[in-house]
Order: sequence, then C-alpha cells, then structure tokens
Amino acid sequence: MRRQFGIKNGYHMAYLFMIGLFMGILLVNLGHETWIKNGSLLGAEMMNRLKSSRPAGESLVGYVLRHRLFTGCLLCLVSTTLIGMPFLCAYICYMGLSAGCLLSVAVVRYGIRGLFFMAAVLFPQALLLVPAYILLFFWAADVNRTLYARGTQMDGYERYSSRFYLRKGVQAVGIMAVVIMGCLLESYVNPNVLHFVLKIF
Repeated sequence: MRRQFGIKNGYHMAYLFMIGLFMGILLVNLGHETWIKNGSLLGAEMMNRLKSSRPAGESLVGYVLRHRLFTGCLLCLVSTTLIGMPFLCAYICYMGLSAGCLLSVAVVRYGIRGLFFMAAVLFPQALLLVPAYILLFFWAADVNRTLYARGTQMDGYERYSSRFYLRKGVQAVGIMAVVIMGCLLESYVNPNVLHFVLKIF
C-alpha cells in the first residue's frame, strides 16, 4: 500500500514540476520584451559582477544554510497541517517555474553557453540537494497522508503510533544532514566551478 502510494506520488510530483517548467519556459518566450530586452536577469551587468566577485565559502555558508534549512523545516512543519499537500504541490510547481524561467533566459541570452552556465550554477551541490529534496517531498507527503487521509489502511492506528513519529523524525534528521552537506558544497566548491565556467562569457 505505502509503496503504491510512493510510486503514485512520484508521478504526481514529476507532473507538477514539468507543468511548472513548461509554464516558466512559456512565460519567458511570451514575455520576451520584459525578460530579455528590458530585464536584467543574467544580463551583461549581472554576469560581470559574477565574474569579478569570487566570495569565500565562509561568507556564503551562513546564508546558504539559513535558506536551505528554512525551506526544509517549513516543508516539514506545513506537512503536519491540513494545507500541507496543497502547499507541497504549489512549492514543487514553483520550483519548476523558477527552473524554466532561468533556463530559458540563459539559453535565449547565451545559447549553448547558457546551458553550461546553468550546469555550473548547480554543480556539485545538486548531486546532494536534488535527491534530498525529492526525499523530503516524499516524506512530507507521507506524513500528511498518514495524519489526514481517511478510509485507507493507514487510517486509525498509525497516526497514533509513537514508532511512526520516531521513524519520521530519524528520516527528517537524515535528510537535513544531506541538505547540510549540499550547502557546504554550494558554499565552498560551487564558487570555484562557477568562476571557471564564467571565463567563456
């Protein structure tokens, strides 16, 4: 039962992300004047600032940790409320929308170099952060369903089981540990990768 729920949830999450991604691509292409001609996102001035600055990891790590852990904790907390599932769906769609907009702007402005830039922005922290957030989405969906679903095999006993909360607590700590490792990569390794790739711009 839980495995079927996980597979079904995975499809739903993928659909939501793809819908957001498509909307982001469409938004940039329909609003070309706003995003490209008059917009500053990934423009020459922004790229020059990125090339001239190479922040030390110590100056980044605090900000990155606060941002990533706040998002993770917010998802964990909201998943325990009635609005948990709608919030989760909206957040996944928003992530797809953001990715679609950034990817489209990068490709329209710089062509194939834009793809290299986007890869550099995400590497290597995405190797840890993407799986961690996927696991967090499954975690949040499972918690919300267990607490609020009616008429299922999990209805009744599991939401009152201390073993359920202990297991979910351990899982959450493990996921957050991976997020923290991703934040360290984002703070101390990614700036060097990005600085190297920006040489082609």
